[in-house]
Parts: sequence; structure tokens; C-alpha cells
Amino acid sequence: MAVIEEKQFEGIISAINGPVIKGKNMASFKMREMVMVGDLRLIGEVIVLEGDIGTIQVYEETEGLKIGEKIMATGRPLSLKLGPGMLKNMFDGIQRPLKRIQNLSPIFIPEGIGLLSIDEEKKWETVLNVAVGDELLEGKVFGIVQETDVIENRLLVPPGISGRVTEVVANGDYTIEDVLVKLEAFDGQLYELKMAHDWPVRTPRPTAYRSETLVPLVTGQRVIDIFFPIAKGGTAAIPGGFGTGKTMTQHQLAKWSDADIIVYIGCGERGNEMTEVIEDFPNLVDPRSGKSIMERTVLIANTSNMPVAAREASIYTGITIAEYFRDMGYAVAMMADSTSRWAEALREISGRLEEMPAEEGYPAYLPSRIAEFYERAGSVETLSGADASITIIGAVSPAGGDFSEPVTENTKRFVNVFLALDKSLAYARHYPAINWLESYSGYIKILTEWYEDNVAEDCMTLRNKMMELLFEENKLQEMVMLVGEDVLPDDQRWVLEIARIIKVGYLQQNAYNKDDTYVPLEKQYRMLKIIDYLYEKGKEGLALGIPTSQLKDSDLIGQFIKMKYNIPNDDLSGLDKLQENVDTFYDALFVRYGKN
Repeated sequence: MAVIEEKQFEGIISAINGPVIKGKNMASFKMREMVMVGDLRLIGEVIVLEGDIGTIQVYEETEGLKIGEKIMATGRPLSLKLGPGMLKNMFDGIQRPLKRIQNLSPIFIPEGIGLLSIDEEKKWETVLNVAVGDELLEGKVFGIVQETDVIENRLLVPPGISGRVTEVVANGDYTIEDVLVKLEAFDGQLYELKMAHDWPVRTPRPTAYRSETLVPLVTGQRVIDIFFPIAKGGTAAIPGGFGTGKTMTQHQLAKWSDADIIVYIGCGERGNEMTEVIEDFPNLVDPRSGKSIMERTVLIANTSNMPVAAREASIYTGITIAEYFRDMGYAVAMMADSTSRWAEALREISGRLEEMPAEEGYPAYLPSRIAEFYERAGSVETLSGADASITIIGAVSPAGGDFSEPVTENTKRFVNVFLALDKSLAYARHYPAINWLESYSGYIKILTEWYEDNVAEDCMTLRNKMMELLFEENKLQEMVMLVGEDVLPDDQRWVLEIARIIKVGYLQQNAYNKDDTYVPLEKQYRMLKIIDYLYEKGKEGLALGIPTSQLKDSDLIGQFIKMKYNIPNDDLSGLDKLQENVDTFYDALFVRYGKN
């Protein structure tokens, strides 16, 4: 259990309103200071100071707390202990390990257990790469710990510390609290470097500079990778009403994206959804390493029955952990499910503080809080000179699926990819239920060059062509609903047929099929290319006067619909065979209609 040093000054509880506590005699306390509240030493944070009166939000249940009990200062902000032991682990909203808590209390998290953190007794095999006399600057790597089979933890000089090495221990097994290196700063001050260091959750970790996001986060999901790509270091929102598949979509991205590290936050979601994550993730095989995906994953669970103030903190806990791994030079993907529950926690605490409410009761500072959160994404050069990134993908749960509500509207202002989930698609069992008409990606222009160099020269051109067909089909559907499809000219009926193949055969993806749950970019492109080939063959037929009813062959169309299942990811020769089938059918049809 982590020992928290308490300073000599203390306050006295004067009012209790759920997780919000008021105290007197608090003039010596600091804003955002972490405090110990009451006889149980509940963990809290100072959020308002007015003269002698302070207001504290408590991150644990306050049942049983009494007026008159003491509030102890710690002299430091709410911070995380960052070091080896976070991967393969699951924490609550303030980084307390849930497996360890379960050993203390199998059913509920007990009050007053303290600020537990990563294991301080486990020994890690440590290799140090510095010698006495070396100059170490902030953010530099001074040692390596193989934290899991696939990820090495690069021990970092904490930001703000630089100096010359005066002592170094020999390579060997050490705990996170053992002193490994001693530094003498350029001003003469002495520092001790350990495997782990503390960092305040609300303070972004510094970097050398931000760079452009020029590489996509490859997810294996066709509707995302080709139609609405997310850049590494970018931001994305997945809004959708109840039952539209937000959590499932985030699970797919967490499982299959090509990020080095996954930080998954279950923020205010139902316990059964986090149970699914806990049960599924250890059994998932990482396609790159062949190991469990948990080898590179950190889980943060703050379910709907946990303290509301800790839900507000869980987002900052997750992004701080993500920044720590980013500073090692890794590409990190952070999934927040969902930011609406986080915003609701802000609203509840704001209401208890009696702040002036803005739209729908949310606090007036909601937009700035959302902006601050997404601003911590980005591609950067770290202080150690490595290229790294954090990609933030936040789910949004608008009540009733209303995208005009404040959380969705404000999130839309600050993200570059908007993956709108559609209730009608979900009810039709079309998953992922991403509406191709309402969704957009602001990264298409800057990623075009990468797709041209790494996938195909015409990849984005082909994508734009297919999007035009989908938009045209949407307009035609309005006419079909009025007068029926039979009265449309043949060229428009052919557009309807190709659009159906795009929607059912391409955009719809089965997360439970071994070949369709993750699709390599080459197969994604070639599937779209052969749909375009069919479209162009049909246009040739239309030019000869062949009616659409003759251009549509149910067996051939069926092969297009099922190609995502019938053609393995590691053998795309079936696509060549499908093209031959297209040529065979249409060549015979063209001969019948007089084309040589």
C-alpha cells in the first residue's frame, strides 16, 4: 500500500453533499491538492477554495462520513505512479489495481483502503544503459525493463529533471522503489531515479514538439480504414444511441488496431460490458505477436455503480498513462467508453456545487473540458527524440440518439473523425452501424499520399467514387419510395444494385467471423476494386442497350455479397477467380446483344 505523506495542517468537515465535501480551516490548502478526508482517510481533491472554506470532491463512497472529522493535506496534486506493472493490469478510476482490491474485499471496493497502485514489491529484471559521468536530460531513457513478452518499459528521466550521473547500480532485479541512478543537477541539487515516478493527472506531459499526422491507424475495419480513416495521433468520436454498437465497435478497434499500446477506459458503463472485456481480451491473440492482446493493454474500469467523482478522474488517469507510454516512443490508442458518462459526472458534481447550469444542465465549462481532453492526442517527437503518438477514440452516448445534445455537439467541434452510428442500421443487423452519409473523416486529404504509396495509387479516388454512388443511391431511394424502382431508368437501377453490394458486401462486417473480423488493407482495396469492375462492366452493358434485369445475375451478385467470407485474408486468388466469373458472364451477355 502506498504511503501518503500528510502535512501538518488540517481542515474540519463542515458539510457533506454526496461526493462533495465542504471544510473549514482550509486557507493553507492548495487548489487541486489531494487530501485525506475523515477518519477513514478517503481520497479527495480540493476543487474550490474561498477564504477559509474549501470544497473537496471525494473519489470514494462517503457513506458514514461525519461533520467534524478531519481533512488532512498531502501537499501534492492527485497523481499516478507510472512505471512497470501497468500492462496486463486493470485499475479503477484513480489507478487502484482491482485484482489486488479483490483479494482485500471480493465483492465491493471498501472505503479507506488508501491509494493502492502498481506492485511495489515485485522485482523486475533491469538493464541500465548509463554510466557515472553521463549527462542525462529530462525524458531520456536510462534503462530497460521487459515488462511483458512484447513490450519493454523504457525507464525515463522524469520531466523537469536533468543532470550528471553520480551513481549507478549494477544490472539486476529491483523493485520500482529501489534507487537505480543518482543525478546531480546543474544547479547542484541531487535527484534519485527509480523505475517509477509520480505525475499529476491533470497536467499534460511535455514533448519536444508536435508533428503532422501522416500515417493511418490501421484497424482492419473496412468502413473505417478505407472510407473514414483515423490518423495515428488523431481524434475520433463514435456517437450512437442505445444498442447501436458503440462498445462493440470500440472493442474491435482495441483488438485489431495497429497501435503498440492500448489503453481502454470503461467510464460509467454497465458492469457486464467491462466483464465482457475482462473475459475476452486475455483470450484474444494479437495478430502481430501471436501473444495475448493483454500483453500490450491497460484496462481502467469505472462502472456505473462506482463513485461518480472517480468517474470524472478516470479519463485523466487513462490519458496520463497513455502519455507515459507515448514518451517511451510508442504509438498508443486510447478508447474512452463513454465520454457522455464522464460529462454526466461533471454535471452531477457541478450541480452539487450549485454552479450556474448551461444547456441541459451541463456546466458552462463542458466545451473547454472536452477540448482539453482531446488536445492531449497527437503525433509528437518525445523528449528522448523518438516519434510517437496518442490516438483518442471516444464513444458518445446521446440520450435517445439525439446528436444535437451538448456532449455530441461539442465533441464534434474538437475531433477530426465522426463515426455516426445509426439506429436503423443496427436494428437491421448491419454492423458496424456507421452511417456513411453522416460520418466524415478530416484526415482523408493528408492520408491520401500514404494510401497511394502503401495500398494503391487509385485507392482514395476509388473510395470517393464509391461514396458518390452511395450518395446518389440515397437520393434515388427517395424516388423509389414514392413511385417504385421499376419506373427508374436502367442506369439508375444499376446504381441501386451496386450500392446494395457496397453496403451489404463491403461496409457490413462480421466481428464473429474469423476472416471478416479483421481484414488487411490489401484485401479491403481489392474488394472495392472488383466491385468497381462490376459497376464498369454493367455500364458497358447499359451502353449496348442491355436492360438492368439482364445485367443482374443472382448467382454472380451472391458471390460478391459473400466474398468477405469465402475469400481468406491470406489467399486473395479468389478475387481473381471472381473477376474471371464477371468477364465470363458479361462477355457472353455482350455477344448475345451484338457486341463483338
